[in-house]
Amino acid sequence: MGVRRAGRLVAAVAAAALLGGAVAGCAGGGGAGEGAEAGPGTVKTSPIAAELAKLPARVDGSKIVVGQPDAPHTAQVLVDPRCGYCAHFEAAGGEVLAKLAGAGKVKVEYVLASFLDQGGASGSVKAVNALRASVEQGRFAEYLAAVFASQPKGKFTDEHLLAIADRVPGLRGAAFDKAVADLAYREWVGQAEKGFEETGAQGTPLVLVDGKPAGARDGAMFDAGAFTETLKGAGVGVA
Repeated sequence: MGVRRAGRLVAAVAAAALLGGAVAGCAGGGGAGEGAEAGPGTVKTSPIAAELAKLPARVDGSKIVVGQPDAPHTAQVLVDPRCGYCAHFEAAGGEVLAKLAGAGKVKVEYVLASFLDQGGASGSVKAVNALRASVEQGRFAEYLAAVFASQPKGKFTDEHLLAIADRVPGLRGAAFDKAVADLAYREWVGQAEKGFEETGAQGTPLVLVDGKPAGARDGAMFDAGAFTETLKGAGVGVA
């Protein structure tokens, strides 16, 4: 994301905070926010893909947990795959959390929403289904980053999700491809959306560190350096 675009995003969040504390992002009944820079069919991967490939992930009810179970801190991350603001977060704050998870300092609980599919669209549902399938292949963290980096301006399609998977070593195969084509985890996708709704969150992205919101009001979650300092203030990442 360019410096000017990042500046506009942070400014928008700060302005929203001043106007009654609202957080800039994607909300139910609204649009998907600023679209990612990837165009239709564009596939990108994370610059820290090699580190992400080493991160363990497991399903815990309606959440997907990344990192070591005994990590001293927990960061809960609420995102919708079609939310443009979530893509910006993953490219900044998401990478910070991933590195800390790799160092054993935090475990990250992903709550994958699909509320942006309201009105008959199916992009978020398809993407969350594919992300759930990637857990079975041990490639969730790397695929998650690639999905957001490759977020289309429209909806996700099976073809695009498989093209993204092509860039994640060890992910493509008969089992994964069938799970994507058949929406094999559709029931779980519904459970994940219900889990998101039960948090009471009004939109995405949202990060809770040990149960407390982090990096939203001041836009820190959209800047790696600022979010690192926010996490340090919460005791995460301090030696």
